[in-house]
Amino acid sequence: MPMTEYEIYSYEAFRRKIQDELRIAPRADMDSFDNDALNEYFIRLKKAKPNLAKLPSEKILKLQGLLDDGKPTVAGILLLGEYPQASFPQLSVTAMVVDGTEFGDLGAGGERFIDNQRIEGRLTQMLDDTLTFVRRNIRNSTIIDEDGKRADRLEYPMVAVREIILNALTHRDYSIHTDQSPIRVVLYRDRLEVENPGGLYGRITVDELGKMSADTRNPFIAGGLEVLMQTENRFSGIPTIMNEMEKAGLAPAVFESRRGVFKVTLYNKRMNRVCQALNEPMKKILSFCSEPRTRNEIADFLKIDTPSYVVTKYIRPLIDMGKLRLTLPDAPKSKNQKYVIV
Repeated sequence: MPMTEYEIYSYEAFRRKIQDELRIAPRADMDSFDNDALNEYFIRLKKAKPNLAKLPSEKILKLQGLLDDGKPTVAGILLLGEYPQASFPQLSVTAMVVDGTEFGDLGAGGERFIDNQRIEGRLTQMLDDTLTFVRRNIRNSTIIDEDGKRADRLEYPMVAVREIILNALTHRDYSIHTDQSPIRVVLYRDRLEVENPGGLYGRITVDELGKMSADTRNPFIAGGLEVLMQTENRFSGIPTIMNEMEKAGLAPAVFESRRGVFKVTLYNKRMNRVCQALNEPMKKILSFCSEPRTRNEIADFLKIDTPSYVVTKYIRPLIDMGKLRLTLPDAPKSKNQKYVIV
């Protein structure tokens, strides 16, 4: 398949080290910065980069890619602007909830969207407001663990959702070719999709995500967010997403990079439909529990000295997946409790 015009530009942008985040923001000047955001930035900079913080403010902003020739850059206006969408109306997030499994499915009352919101503001504001939108629209269930404790479980792990949204805001393409393209967040009945303009940047492939360091399309935006959010270069986030989905007993996240778009999909089905994701200890437990076994018997079988660790790490996830059941479900803490395959 031949490369599109945009794919050719993306290839050239990486090869020639074009930094689109450093272009001047149209219609912006020093008054376009938010004073409270500026003050907060300099306060946090003293902790994150104390030597840099000693320099004059305007020089700091220039060195950090937020100012050029006295005018805010794309990075500057998105990180510290009073209202970034005055310069870039479409650099926002469109968030939707569809009552179905395909875009265009209608609700019971004929409504196209159950909820629909355009989210604007600085990058940190868009992150917070998008997470609020997702929390408002995902299901919450109550579960009872094997110790009899009640706990709420969200449809998707919010730590993973946060990393996906943060990655989209940080690593999307900010060139003139995508100025009119917002990030899209769509909640379906069976999945959550987050799509941002700009496919994978540089040399990394989808298969290598989480296994090696990636090239950074927007290093100044990433650096600014590190300062503002007091983080330490954790913006790839792919291992965190993978781990959180596994801990929640959900299918692995699906990453796609095609035709200049990067998409992450989270499915809300529990792991009982994804047996290939079971690790070796879990597979051994399922084989061993063809007849009822106590947690001590299972720990001895795995040659692990701490039965409570075995319960937390392996038995509870298998129960959540629907692979194991309790022989005494009404007395989860009973000393006579045993576990058997379903």
